[in-house]
Amino acid sequence: MSPVRPTILVTGGAGYIGSHAVLALQQADYEVVVLDNLVYGHQDLVEKVLQVELVVGDTCDRPLLDQLFASRKIAAVMHFAAYAYVGESVTDPAKYYRNNFIGTLTLLEAMLAASVNKFVFSSTCATYGVPKTVPIPEDHPQDPINPYGATKLMIERVLADFDVAYGLKSVCFRYFNAAGADPEGRLGEDHNPETHLIPLVLLAALGKRDSISILGTDYSTPDGTCIRDYIHVADLASAHVLGLEYLLKGGDTNVFNLGNGNGFSVKQVIETAKQVTGREFKVVEAIAALEIRPL
Repeated sequence: MSPVRPTILVTGGAGYIGSHAVLALQQADYEVVVLDNLVYGHQDLVEKVLQVELVVGDTCDRPLLDQLFASRKIAAVMHFAAYAYVGESVTDPAKYYRNNFIGTLTLLEAMLAASVNKFVFSSTCATYGVPKTVPIPEDHPQDPINPYGATKLMIERVLADFDVAYGLKSVCFRYFNAAGADPEGRLGEDHNPETHLIPLVLLAALGKRDSISILGTDYSTPDGTCIRDYIHVADLASAHVLGLEYLLKGGDTNVFNLGNGNGFSVKQVIETAKQVTGREFKVVEAIAALEIRPL
């Protein structure tokens, strides 16, 4: 029997991508502790499906963080505890700057106080803003167009400064559109509200939605609808484990894009869903609005 590997704190581990990362860590024999405020996360998912320790709390709660680090021998932190509704970040930016930025800064300060200096950060392609080149390389200019992307970019800059000043090593993953579910059906996508295209399309195919809306048909693309790069959530989770192991082996601070390099339009996703499910459903062309169009 192989020895149990280090303990990893996964913030936001009761959410969509975080829970898949917890599963990937378990499969790699790591011990896991999840910290989640359960605003969007699912308690049963952590306690009954993943069966790991869940600490219910917020990254802005410094006393809780200090107690958590003092009572457990944590080797590294994997950070998914962010609010990620682009439209909401425009209408309620205070919520995003408080949770995403201040919460992360509080977490990093608690890590330093506990001498934990390895951090895997779930960032986003939204830090780039409107692409100037496609595909987008890691050295593409970062100019976010919404508060959500701005909070992530601010954290990336903090991490670069914390490396220089305090020796905190990090890996930032700027990923594109997460999609899919655990191939064995143990985990999946369950947002409330749901804003992601693929689950919305599948809900329409299942008859649980009256229709699916195409938000904008005037993009400069072959079929006029937005093209996005989708990456499977299990691949995202595997990448985070690789990033962790890179840091545990002494790797230096780095940044990586996570995507498949191929874009698919909204209409292509809809037509593929119809072909795979064998079901027809109503498609409505709507005017895209800033408050609901995801990046």
